[in-house]
Amino acid sequence: MGVVGEYMCDRSQGTRHAIVIDPADQTPEVAANRALAAAHAGSRMILVGGSSDTDMDNVHATIVAIKEALELVIWASSQDSDIDGDSGPIPVVLFPQGAAALSHAADGITFMMLMNSMDPRFLIGEQVKGAPFVKKAGIEAVPMGYLICEPGGKAGEVGKADLIGSEQTERVEAYAMAAQFLGFHLFYLEAGSGAEYPVNQDLIRAARDSCDLPIIVGGGIRDSHAARAASEAGADWIITGNITEEYDDASELQAVLSDLISGLQ
Repeated sequence: MGVVGEYMCDRSQGTRHAIVIDPADQTPEVAANRALAAAHAGSRMILVGGSSDTDMDNVHATIVAIKEALELVIWASSQDSDIDGDSGPIPVVLFPQGAAALSHAADGITFMMLMNSMDPRFLIGEQVKGAPFVKKAGIEAVPMGYLICEPGGKAGEVGKADLIGSEQTERVEAYAMAAQFLGFHLFYLEAGSGAEYPVNQDLIRAARDSCDLPIIVGGGIRDSHAARAASEAGADWIITGNITEEYDDASELQAVLSDLISGLQ
């Protein structure tokens, strides 16, 4: 396992927060400002991707802009006691919807299988297409099992997912076990971008009790209460996306994310 994988899989630091930046929904400059605000608020990773409208150009430009902005965090950590400088650089990791949205500038990639998709494209097709690029670019791949739960949103629709119901704990248990047996390093429970409610706590607990993998939870987490609930259920990472795009003012976004992340403490 490489540096990024070790960082993402380190469960000794408690529940951490990461944001998803969708290059199709903002300019690289705006994305960089939002990433910087998130870093100041306490986010410990930036994921880039997620939309069916992303491509090589906007993904690459966004990652480059974010990485340049995050260099300021490293410097600022030595000047500002409110920023955790001991955690080291914040990785910028690809969270792609497919093989057509990659960049060699990324620190790593969540090389994922949408495990409950009914379309072979998301089970293995896009992975086969993207593997040569990832290999040639030398991007660290972190294998991840990705599971979409109700309500699912656009992710479930595009991914043709056989959604996991809120009470289907045994299904989640089986998927979590399979993810570990298949050799994945991470297990992601997704409620869908902009979901009206987050992944059920019982599903998170079922995954936590059924495998030794770090558990990532995203979708529908909009405040500290929801973040705390996911953390208490066993999430190692909390992911937010849409909320990041609702604030054009960086200081306002930082305040909102700081409050949300406070729920993880």
